[in-house]
Amino acid sequence: MLSVSNLEVVYDDVVLVLRGLSLEVPAGGIVALLGANGAGKTTLLRAVTGLLVPHRGRITKGTVHVDGEDITGADAADVVRRGIAQVMEGRRIFAEITVDENLRAGGYTRRSRTEVRESYARVLDLFPVLAQRRKSVAGYLSGGEQQMLAIGRALMARPRLLLLDEPSLGLAPRLVEQVRDIIAQINQQGTSVLLVEQNAAMALSIAGYGYVLETGKVVKDGPAADLLADADIREFYLGAAGGQRRSFTEVKTYRRKKRWSA
Repeated sequence: MLSVSNLEVVYDDVVLVLRGLSLEVPAGGIVALLGANGAGKTTLLRAVTGLLVPHRGRITKGTVHVDGEDITGADAADVVRRGIAQVMEGRRIFAEITVDENLRAGGYTRRSRTEVRESYARVLDLFPVLAQRRKSVAGYLSGGEQQMLAIGRALMARPRLLLLDEPSLGLAPRLVEQVRDIIAQINQQGTSVLLVEQNAAMALSIAGYGYVLETGKVVKDGPAADLLADADIREFYLGAAGGQRRSFTEVKTYRRKKRWSA
């Protein structure tokens, strides 16, 4: 459904962030994109959704195709109308208005009132807590409730492809499991998902395929089950090395790159 080929992105005409990145998201699938802070994960999503310009970024090489159609550099509003929705890192809800108003804002591009009502009912079915808090000001919701609202707002556009940027960030383990199950349910209902995460265990537990991104390049990819069992992934992203917990940041970058290329 989504095909990114040899993509390069530069910020301020100086900083090269993506360096020939390629990946694919099959129709009906979940693909996980793993990587540490600064690896280029959010930049990739911006390149797909047309949000590079506000951040002074631009695509200098490569292409982005959706269903075989070239959307490289397309306007953000046009990307949404093509059936692609993004849930940004940090939720980015409209904190000053109600849950109900946030959700209806998500359906702004829809023209059929009947379809909007159907999407609204679907979201409240997925997130019963939002049904209870419909008239509450969004800024007063808990972190988990705000994340659910952000996902629900994106679903109001009835996307065929959902891009999720760090949906587990800042959530308690119980809520991470809940968000994971909701993503799996959304996918089962027919929406393809590109899941950007640092939480490798969560992402790979529901994905069919995964990519590991470092310094703007894919350094490893494969079936999610294989990545989850991979010793390097377990050491660098799950904090396990020789039966002991260790931090990813303690591993020297040059050593990590050497092992990825082996």
